[in-house]
Amino acid sequence: MIARRHLLQLSAAMVAARGAQAQEVAADGRLVIGFSDRLSSLDPQLNNVAGDRSASLHIFDLLVENRWNRLQPGLCLPWKLRDELTWEFPLRRDVTWHDGTPFTADDVIFSYERAPNVPGSLASFAGYLRTVAGLEAPDPHTLVVRTKTPNPLLPLNLASVHIVSRRAAEGARSEDFNSGRAAIGTGPYRFVAYTQGSEVNYRASETYWGDKPGWAQISYRYMSNPAARTAALLAGDAHVIDKVSVSDIEELRKRPEIAIFPHPGLRVLLLLPSFHEGPNPNLRDKAGQVLAANPLRDVRVRRALSLAIDRAALVDRMMLGTAVAAGQVMPSHGIGYDPSIPVPDFDAAAARRLLAEAGFPEGFQLTLQTPSDAYPRQRETIQAIGQYWTRIGVRTEIESMPASVYANRVVKGEFAMPISTWGNGTGEATYALTNVLGSYDRSAGRGAINHGRYKSDVVDAALEEAMRTFDDDARVEVMRRAARAVADDVGVIPVYHYQNVWAARRGLVITPMTSDRTAAQMVTRAAS
Repeated sequence: MIARRHLLQLSAAMVAARGAQAQEVAADGRLVIGFSDRLSSLDPQLNNVAGDRSASLHIFDLLVENRWNRLQPGLCLPWKLRDELTWEFPLRRDVTWHDGTPFTADDVIFSYERAPNVPGSLASFAGYLRTVAGLEAPDPHTLVVRTKTPNPLLPLNLASVHIVSRRAAEGARSEDFNSGRAAIGTGPYRFVAYTQGSEVNYRASETYWGDKPGWAQISYRYMSNPAARTAALLAGDAHVIDKVSVSDIEELRKRPEIAIFPHPGLRVLLLLPSFHEGPNPNLRDKAGQVLAANPLRDVRVRRALSLAIDRAALVDRMMLGTAVAAGQVMPSHGIGYDPSIPVPDFDAAAARRLLAEAGFPEGFQLTLQTPSDAYPRQRETIQAIGQYWTRIGVRTEIESMPASVYANRVVKGEFAMPISTWGNGTGEATYALTNVLGSYDRSAGRGAINHGRYKSDVVDAALEEAMRTFDDDARVEVMRRAARAVADDVGVIPVYHYQNVWAARRGLVITPMTSDRTAAQMVTRAAS
């Protein structure tokens, strides 16, 4: 196996031969993006996961767009609140689908009725639409949305649900989108081809209603291995890569043909202790026998596990400064962040005392599952956490598996300590309150990513209050109240917030859109 430093040297040697070709291709309007997030489907409403959402941005549009916490019209024109329960969204009249049919309010109604109920979904979009009571179209270019309760965040919620064509998507399954039959959008790029698990190809839409697309053709290539992404960039096989390996950043900074684009992130690495009652095969006593009761239901055990993690060391040594230690779900620049909540101190002695108080003076055994091909250094970080826990008496074994396998198992409740790299995609805490921290209730569209099944009446009540509070300052305080309750409960164990890092061939500029999405719309040519 070629060591990373030799791989970088080998790739650098290839640049002279291939770099000129890469720049010429980019100049001709073809952009190649190497992206890291697994893509489950081109159906933009199937799974609320990062890879799918980034890919969807090329083909499909949103009614409302959220660009770094600033809402703006997408497929609609400026909207208005008729009364506390009624919103009116005038629609653009100059929009057509890629098959030439006109875009109407009926498509939006179909989309919002379809999104919460897509068969086979592992991460539903239902949470965004949970307050919608009714949808009406008084004419083809007006949408009226009625809510069950006052919801000042409705436009923000709608900024996460892509609009699909009723004509193309009615009755369609994931394979229909993947083949292109149903992948008919109103976005800046049209579907050309999809090789599942490998690459999506797009071309610019000549009928796009917005600004002219910046690239004639897009090759959107899945590259799960960070070293492979770096090698592709250096060799000229990719013009842009995302989630740059922390091990490669300093080396890439030295390369005159490469530019690095770091940006504060919204994504957090979370451990989700299981609150399920009864035994779990991943929780055993020191002799290896399955425990009759779940020790993670004891807040002293959860607090012990949190205190045993040296977050500062993980950020410094594991992430090489490309992350920020976390004590809550929201980052410091997020709406709903509570500055009164500290990052837990590393205190192994206190952790051992808490375990003893909880009835585990000798500790216990825990198997911790992790994706092997997800976010930068995630597997290595989880292995380090396992070592921290073993030192306080919780002997931890790590089971690594592909992200696709992990995603299918975690929703079944098999794991004692599920892991989430939660994206905080709206930049506002009610997003996490709805999907990660709110108690699981599928019918209410709540807790879709709450794989540990944490439940707090305080948090649920805060979510409902925040959703009906129109005063921004008052709503922030409600969200902070929920954050304090989660911290007191150790309902989840935050580890760190990621920094987003992209790299591109010199001459290209990357301007982030929202959250950690990676799309061609972010990439422009540098001013000459």
